[in-house]
Amino acid sequence: MSENLDRLTERLSREHAVVVAYSGGVDSALLAVVATNVLGARAVAATAVSPSLAAIERAAAKAFAREHGLAQIEVCTDEGERPEYTANGRDRCYHCKSALFDALTPLARAMDAQIALGTNLDDLGDHRPGLRAANERAAIAPLVEAGLSKAGVRALSQELGLITADKPAAPCLASRVSYGDPVTPEILRRVEIAEAAVRELGFPVCRVRAHSGGTLARVEVPVTEIARASELRERIDAQVRGAGFTFCSLDLSGFASGRLNALLPLLV
Repeated sequence: MSENLDRLTERLSREHAVVVAYSGGVDSALLAVVATNVLGARAVAATAVSPSLAAIERAAAKAFAREHGLAQIEVCTDEGERPEYTANGRDRCYHCKSALFDALTPLARAMDAQIALGTNLDDLGDHRPGLRAANERAAIAPLVEAGLSKAGVRALSQELGLITADKPAAPCLASRVSYGDPVTPEILRRVEIAEAAVRELGFPVCRVRAHSGGTLARVEVPVTEIARASELRERIDAQVRGAGFTFCSLDLSGFASGRLNALLPLLV
């Protein structure tokens, strides 16, 4: 792993300054820490704040930044005001990332800095329209250039003693809304409250996917936890419907990242 760290350090050292798109997840946390180690005050960790960012993730990002001495700022992004984003088509992430870059570009220009994303090698093979927006804005992906996959990011984070090394993936709340259903603050609020409730019931890894205009919640937990979730079905049902959903279902296939991508072939 020291070779990966050397490559990442060398890549970042070629920049005058960087603005790291920092969510507090495993990828952006590693990038922000190493960038700060290399560039000092010329590295800024910028967190995008909007209804799609869960409060628990915002707080965790702040706490991590304080612990590691990151120069963190929060910027408000306006993707929720963009019809192309709220329509929630297959290119929703493109419009989300465009809003992020619009918010970060003035800061990057003022610092004479590059915008750096925590994209890793595994992301390149997934459905990620946001990468097109990144390419259009010439944002850099130092983790990719250093040859780091998700497993490599976690291993290097472990080596550096970062608490995020084992952190479960936590994509934005909009990723829980079924393609074709409008992304609204109300649906995002329902998802956030419902997921928090399921976690409180002892399922730290879970997803609450919103379908049918936010009326149906499809709860995903790891396959090994489905039996226990079934035993707690009444409590899960009450909590999820209490968050504003009309119906609550338990997905018997279990949790998997990107499950909603199965709907992409159905989109016109």
